[in-house]
This record gives sequence, structure tokens and C-alpha cells, in this order.
Amino acid sequence: MGTVMATSAAPRRWVVRAVLLGVALLAGVTAAAIGALALPEALAVTGLSDPGPVTTYGLSFLRAAGEIAAMVAIGHFLFAAFLVPPQASGVLDVDGYRALRVGAAACAIWAMCAALLVALTISDVSGVPLTELTPLDIWSAADLVETTAAWRTTSILAAVVAVASLPVLRWSWTPALLAGALATLMPLAVTGHSSSGGSHDIATNSLIIHLVAGSLWAGGLLALLGHALRGGSHTDIAARRFSGLALWCFASMAVSGFVNAAVRIDVSTIFDSTYGLLVVGKVTALAGLGVIGWRQRRSSIVALQRDPTSRRPLLRLALTEAALFGVAVGLAVGLGRTPPPPVTREPVPAEAALGFDLTEAPTIARVFIEWRFDLIFGTAAVVMAGVYLAAVYRLARRGAPWSTRRTVSWLIGCVILLFATSSGLGMYMAAMFSMHAVAQLVLTIVVPVLLVQGAPVTLALRALRAAEPNAVPGPREWLVSALNSSLLRFIAHPWTALTLLVVGVYGLCLEVVFDAAVSEHATHMLMIGYFLLSGALFFTAVGGVEPVVPRPMPKRGRIAMLFLALSQFIIAGVVVMNMREVLGGAFYGSLKLSWHANLLGDQRLGGQVIAAGGVVAMLAVLAVLIARRRRSTAIEQRTAAPSLGS
Repeated sequence: MGTVMATSAAPRRWVVRAVLLGVALLAGVTAAAIGALALPEALAVTGLSDPGPVTTYGLSFLRAAGEIAAMVAIGHFLFAAFLVPPQASGVLDVDGYRALRVGAAACAIWAMCAALLVALTISDVSGVPLTELTPLDIWSAADLVETTAAWRTTSILAAVVAVASLPVLRWSWTPALLAGALATLMPLAVTGHSSSGGSHDIATNSLIIHLVAGSLWAGGLLALLGHALRGGSHTDIAARRFSGLALWCFASMAVSGFVNAAVRIDVSTIFDSTYGLLVVGKVTALAGLGVIGWRQRRSSIVALQRDPTSRRPLLRLALTEAALFGVAVGLAVGLGRTPPPPVTREPVPAEAALGFDLTEAPTIARVFIEWRFDLIFGTAAVVMAGVYLAAVYRLARRGAPWSTRRTVSWLIGCVILLFATSSGLGMYMAAMFSMHAVAQLVLTIVVPVLLVQGAPVTLALRALRAAEPNAVPGPREWLVSALNSSLLRFIAHPWTALTLLVVGVYGLCLEVVFDAAVSEHATHMLMIGYFLLSGALFFTAVGGVEPVVPRPMPKRGRIAMLFLALSQFIIAGVVVMNMREVLGGAFYGSLKLSWHANLLGDQRLGGQVIAAGGVVAMLAVLAVLIARRRRSTAIEQRTAAPSLGS
């Protein structure tokens, strides 16, 4: 019997491999053709010599095929994590384990493609044929070109994820592998056309959203298609879950793609250049994918819910969708190889470095009036508020009350997050140390405190319905599993959370760290994310509001730790005030802002802001403690009064 099952499963595996290989070949051939057509224009713009057919065709083909491999890895890790259930013990079922193995193999292929692209990119930017380059030439030039350094980082990250996935057997590690696979896309996302010129902050952020959404959509589709071709179990559940995710991915890709194109090309002249025509091609492909996705929701998903074995409609549409995704990826790679239309004007130094210009010194009015929506954190603030209100509404429909105070706290936190990243504060934060200090306090203390007081984890546990006994686990079970994971227990431990917070406070007092954090848009975004995460973890650990810490510290211990943490801001502020070296001086000087000449004075002002922020935070904590003490004393007196009278 085992022999019969093995022989019947083998052809299915080869069909799946043939489909994945076909999509990769389609993407590669499309990209290579467009790259060859765009080569004369690219050489004319750059002034480089022709690197030869191996580089011309090979670079585009290998990049497109490699990106398909990355999508396959992301999609299969997604499939193992959230689309099919594990066993009751937490060990991956056969479908999840198979998806994990395919994801690991695809990640290894992605690592190899990225490594080969280092050499091909050096050949391309130098105009030297690949056959004339020695390994020493490639190694010595890898650090000189931003793109080659990005490919090398990508190769290392993909290899690490591939190796890390090999010993994994339990479901709890699959979300981390998914996050790692998505991280392999980031080095390339922050380089290229979107990372240079005016509005490059918006272009880079929109590209990140576009890549993540596209990879989840295409990768999830390929994983679902392979699962259906193998005749795997729970296809109906996987298809239903993926359908909801695909809808959000489509919306994200549409909006982010429009924004990215709008800052790169004038819509009125979109048909006047090769770059514009390729954008039109991508839009057409996305529209076609949207139509197919709509048909999937209307027919395939419905058929599967009626009969879980009815896979034919899903397979027919999914194969067409996969082929269209291959063409879309090829078009995207070809777009990256095609020079965009020349800019009408050269950006000023501040605009070239920041993505926008700052013509005047900051005032209170400009901080509130100037707005530049942050596509990452601004969108996160809006989504967080919407999801929270949806959960509150779900509870209200059940007749279950939820604290108005916690709702207001969460919404205010979201509003302040939006303000700190998208208003004039967020804009001047990138150009001035003093404004950076204000934003750091807001993002590390104010926003996390308000969000933690909103008790989002408790709300989610109440709003999400528990799965029926012996039923497929859902979002609530995923959340419970995450809360019980050893990783979360470690990072949410009070001392770990305190360490992460202190590292963020003092790390930016080091010149090498601060220079790296402010000089590049990607590191600037990572810095903001670190502020929010470290603050949220710490105030969750000491707040005692959420069921994240298994064994909360005693109240007095948490208060002592809170004062210890806040005192670090005072110390760090004093350290900054007494510095004689300007943190980020080279970067701030390169902005050439006429109104911002006294960099050391601005830094000392920033130190005063940090120290004063720590003092104010400590006084606020004292005021809250005194108020609570007085309230508890009054309650005790009212409770004891009848007994004394009797």
C-alpha cells in the first residue's frame, strides 16, 4: 500500500515542480526580453559600455527567477503558518511540513540567485563582460556599489532563513520564518530608482508595501495551487483564508503602486516613454489579477465550501493567475532595468537626502500645519485604530461591554503616532537633533503608554471566537500560542524589556550608531520601529495590564523598575548636553539648511529635551501614584466607617 501511495504522489510532486518552474521561466524570459529592449536607452543614460549578452540577458532573467523563488518561499512559509492547521500537539501536519520544506528549498535557491547577481551587477555597472572579471575583482568591487552590497546582504539573509528552517517541526516557529523570508526583500527595496531623488521617502515606503503585499499574494497563490495539485487536506479552509488575505494584498498593491508611479513619472506623459508603457503593462496585469481573484471568490471558494473535494475551478483559475503573476514579475524587473524619465529639475541637497525640502526653521505652527503622510507608520496608525474599533464593535454586538477609557487611550495613541510620523514633527525629526529628541520621547514613552493602556491583547482575546473542540484553530488560537511561546516570554520579561529600552536610549548617544540611524531612510524607519517596539514591550511588562508576562513583578518592583527606566532618559540627556562632538554632524551638514547652522547648540537643546522629558515622565508617574493612593485611602475610610459606628 505504501508503494502505491508513493508512486501516486510522485507524479503530483513533479506537476507542482513543473508549475513553479514554468512560472519562474515565464518571469525570467519576460524580464530578459524587456531588459534587452531597454539596453540601448540605459547605456545612453549611464554612458556605460555594453557588458555583453550574458550580463544583459542573465541579470534580468536571474533576478526575475530569483524573485519568484523568494515568493515561493514566502508563500509556503505563510501556508505552513496560517493557511493549514498543525496537529493538536503543535507539531506541523504533513501539509504544513511539506510546505516548510518547499519554502526552505526556495529560500536556498533565492540565496544562490542573489549571490550570482552580485557578479552580474558588477559586470553591468562596470560595462565589463562577466567572463573578463575575476573572483578578486568581484569581491573587491562588491562594497563599492550599493546594489551589489544589497544583493550580498540578500543572499546572506536568505541562506540564514533556509538553514534556520531545516530543524523546524513545530508550528510556533513558522511565523518567524515567514518574517525572515519577508526580510530578504528589504535590502533591494531600499535601493534602485525608488531610493534616490526627490520624494524618495514616499517611493521607498510605497515600494516596501508593494513588495510585501505582492509576495504574500503571489507566494500564497503558488503554495495554495501546489497544495491543491497534490490533493492536500483542508484545501477549502486554506482557500478561504487566502482569499481574504489576497483581497487586502490587491488593495495594498494598487494604492502603493499608484503612489510609487506618481512620484516617478508624470501621469499625463505616461505613454511617451518606455518606462511609462511598462507601468501601464503592470497596471494591466494587476487589473487582470484582480478580476481573476474576484472570480475565485465568486466561484472557486463557493464550490470548495460546498464540496471540499471540488478543486477543478480553483486549479483552472489559479493556473491562469500564476501565469499572469509570472508576467507581472517579469514586467516589474524590466521596469527596474529601464531608466525613468529624466527629472525636470535637480533636487536641492535636503530634498535629495530626505525626499523633501525644509525651507524654513521649525515653529509651533509649522509643526502642526506641515504634513507628509508616512506610508508605513501613518498607515499603521490608521489600520490599528480601525481594527481596534472593529473589535469593540464586535463585542458590542454580543452585548459584552468594553472600557471606554481604554478605547479612548488607544485612539489617542494612534492619533499621536500619526502626528509624530506624518506631521511637521516627523519631517523636522529627520533634519534636526532637537526635533529628533522630541519625537524619540513621544515614540518611546507617550505612544506606547497610551497603546498599552488600551489593552489590545485582552480585547483581541475577548473579541475573537474560540474554535470549537477538534475544529481547525483560528486567529484566537494563534494569539494564545504566541502568548505562550518561549520567544515572547523572553522579550516580554521585565528585565529584557528594560534592557531593550535602555539600549535604545543610550545607543543613539554613540556617534557611529546615530550617524547610521539618521543618514539613510531605511535605518531611520528601523529606528522609529525600535522606539515603538521597545517602549511597548517595557510598559507592557511593568504595566500589568496585559496577560503577556506569565509571572508579573510585584507592584513595588514594577514601580522601582519604571523609575529606573525613566531616570535613564535624564542621564542620557545630560550626557548629550555635555558632548563636544556633533552627532550626525556630517549628515546634518550635507542638508545645507541655511537656518540650521548651529548644530552643536541644537544638539544641546535636544539633550535638555531628553532630560526634561525624563523628569516630566517621573513627575507624572508620581502624580498618578499619589492620586491612586489617595483614592484607595478614601475607599478604605468609607468602607471602615460603618464598622466604627456600629
